[in-house]
Amino acid sequence: MRKVITYGTYDLLHYGHVKLLQRAKALGDYLIVALSTDEFNWNEKQKKCYFSYEERKSLLEAIRYVDLVIPEESWEQKISDVKEFKVDTFVIGDDWEGKFDFLKEYCDVVYLPRTPEISTTQIKKDLGKK
Repeated sequence: MRKVITYGTYDLLHYGHVKLLQRAKALGDYLIVALSTDEFNWNEKQKKCYFSYEERKSLLEAIRYVDLVIPEESWEQKISDVKEFKVDTFVIGDDWEGKFDFLKEYCDVVYLPRTPEISTTQIKKDLGKK
């Protein structure tokens, strides 16, 4: 069984997120999503989410491509996650191109193209205009 892992905040879940998850799942048999906790988002990214961690987790668990959701609590946990869950492929959006190449020692690393016309940032901007 090929295991794939991806990381993200997944606030204001949209079709770009779903397409990314669908393409990630196509690279293996079992998809793990490491979901950024509220504390990690605030302390490390200075991001305040609209939906809480538990709400975002419930949304992700409802998506058929997702097999397991785990908390992302630090930038440094990626190597230990790959080892603990016996991950074959790490997947992330191509806006992170090159940033996670250090994981190639432990698994395949794939940078998937983002869906260009949609983003959580753009949704927030558009809603702010109304």
